[in-house]
Amino acid sequence: QVQLVESGGGLVQAGGSLRLSCAASGSFFSLNAMGWYRQAPGKQRELVATKTNGGNSLYANSVKGRFTISRDNAKNTVYLQMNSLKPEDTAVYYCKADTIARADWGQGTQVTVSS
Repeated sequence: QVQLVESGGGLVQAGGSLRLSCAASGSFFSLNAMGWYRQAPGKQRELVATKTNGGNSLYANSVKGRFTISRDNAKNTVYLQMNSLKPEDTAVYYCKADTIARADWGQGTQVTVSS
């Protein structure tokens, strides 16, 4: 099982920036994709961005050009740099990590963007 610890959420004004981090630990051979999802109140959880261990990235259309996902494979850590934040980015952001056997989720970190 993979344990994921997220950090970096908070309150920011529209137009501001935040950087989320997610560190993976536990008993696993290697991690495949690592990524970020978010869930706003009353809405389904949705993909924000994901990155494979080979370096391929995928972004939701709503965040393209504003968010950047990066990954440090040596540290088993994935980051999400969020710029030009909008009130509609307000949500709980969850980290997800895939191994060959399963997918694990973090506890989530709140991001609130005020207008």
